[in-house]
Amino acid sequence: MKEITYAQAICEALDEEMQRDYSVLTLGEDVGFIGGNFKTSVGLLDKYGEMRVKDTPISEQGFVGMAVGMAITGLRPVVELMFSDFLLVCADQVINQAAKIRYMSGGQVTVPMVIRTPIGAGRSSAAQHSQSMQALVAHFPGFIVAMPSTAQEAKGLLKTAIRDNNPVLVLEHKMEYNKKFMIDDEVEPIPFGKANIVRKGTDITISATSALVIRSQEAAEILEKEGISVEVIDLRTIVPLDRETIIESVKKTGKLIVADDSHDFCGVASGISGEIIDEVFYYLDAPIGRVSTPNVPLPFSPALEFPIIPSRDKIVEKIREMLK
Repeated sequence: MKEITYAQAICEALDEEMQRDYSVLTLGEDVGFIGGNFKTSVGLLDKYGEMRVKDTPISEQGFVGMAVGMAITGLRPVVELMFSDFLLVCADQVINQAAKIRYMSGGQVTVPMVIRTPIGAGRSSAAQHSQSMQALVAHFPGFIVAMPSTAQEAKGLLKTAIRDNNPVLVLEHKMEYNKKFMIDDEVEPIPFGKANIVRKGTDITISATSALVIRSQEAAEILEKEGISVEVIDLRTIVPLDRETIIESVKKTGKLIVADDSHDFCGVASGISGEIIDEVFYYLDAPIGRVSTPNVPLPFSPALEFPIIPSRDKIVEKIREMLK
């Protein structure tokens, strides 16, 4: 075991996969010279050169479109978008091209590319740089959507993403990059579509994504002192979604909260709730709860921003409310 940051784990995954497979390269704004906006590619330019670590112009349409072309002609590009908000700038390349080419070619053409991008609020980056866009891409078929919660998950899921022959969106929480975690010396790829029960419990289930997995565990520790037993599920991927693990947990606990950073209306939490309700309805002792971001733009001011961010305390409050 060793202790590294979430950002370092991502860099290690890129390094190891670039060593393993010469067709892997990374590109994006500032990924080379400064080692990435969040320092997730430090040292890779010196090691692999500018043909495999490419700084791009500020043109998401251009370099994401270029990556689609790279992928269908034999390379495995890993694109870094500086913020997930910028998925909207290259939405045609992502949603209408990368996600659909395999289907429209009848399986003759694959698109083995990865888009890495940060989500989440908490850095006072304001309304155009603080969004969590997972619900947008999850809505359109063709993309795998992974949401790693820890350094171990970030490294393992990114390795799997790079080796997959389908386009994969890896959403990294910007508030996790500098946090330190213990990880295995050798991290194996983590299978997509298999959730991880990170804490067992009997009174209520929380199905969470990304940083909210950690916040849910913190909430569970607080509530344990009150005699409340919380089961926490790290979904790992929302496409594909491990419905079975959620359903089996709810059959045991009788209550469910879905926690995710996207906006509440038509967001991931509401989507998952609707996805499983038919299977768990008769096992529920209370309506499914949701902890997500209210339907307002993310404010710049910390005094306005932090009260609306899904947090440990909001999860604790929601659990107490549901167990009354």
